[in-house]
Amino acid sequence: MLVKIFTDGAARGNPDGPGGYGTILQYVDTRGELHEREYSQGYRKTTNNRMELMAAIVGLEALNRPCEVELYSDSKYLTDAFNQNWIGGWIKKGWKRGKNEPVKNIDLWKRLLTAAEPHSIRFIWVKGHDGHPENERCDRLATSAADGENLMEEKQ
Repeated sequence: MLVKIFTDGAARGNPDGPGGYGTILQYVDTRGELHEREYSQGYRKTTNNRMELMAAIVGLEALNRPCEVELYSDSKYLTDAFNQNWIGGWIKKGWKRGKNEPVKNIDLWKRLLTAAEPHSIRFIWVKGHDGHPENERCDRLATSAADGENLMEEKQ
């Protein structure tokens, strides 16, 4: 089963710093029907890169069986780190990159690795705020979370 996950983190909306993150899952059921689940995870005081990672983790952890996953993100940090360093890169080298420099966000990368383990994943970078409907829905979810609405919405 192919599942498409669209993620976004919103670095706005709170006086104390960055805020929310949102995830949309699109999947086809066994009858061939398309379904969507939308999540907005609410306020977190953290960096935008960490929010993008959390959005990806939330999407992967929501899957209840192994799937073929296409994960779309406007975070170059997330997609480049996964595609360039996941296999044979810093994950296999004891979580160090370059000249023995520790990997940033190691707690979330390890959680993402655990969430990704049963799935076949391809990370795809998409330009943010380009009017693409999936990107715009993720932007709306993450922005509402950053504005403190703290939605946890599920649609089928």
